Amino acid sequence: MTVTAITLAVVLDLFCVFLGYRFLFQPVPAAAGYGVPARADGDAGAYLTVKGLRDGTLGVVGLALLAFAGTGAEAWFMLCVALVPLGDTLIVLRHGGAKAVAFGIHFATALVVLISAGLLFAV
Repeated sequence: MTVTAITLAVVLDLFCVFLGYRFLFQPVPAAAGYGVPARADGDAGAYLTVKGLRDGTLGVVGLALLAFAGTGAEAWFMLCVALVPLGDTLIVLRHGGAKAVAFGIHFATALVVLISAGLLFAV
């Protein structure tokens, strides 16, 4: 179970880094995939950059915790980080995004992150 827990945590952390990269360098397609399309010009560009920085940073922090503080710290981190995709679910719903995206991507991600936290606590 240790290998599964650590592998899932690393995959989730790397996925956050990937999402951050995508929002920083391909903001328009990333926003569409998020569920609330936006244009990168004007004020939206700044918010898309903030989202990219947030997601990328969460991934790097998760990897650092796992590498230097261990599975216990990573478990607490994952438990707390699950709030982000839960919030993203509400954001997509509030701004007219598709329910399939809100629940199929964001809410499902929150569940996977919580499963990761549970596996890491069990290690």
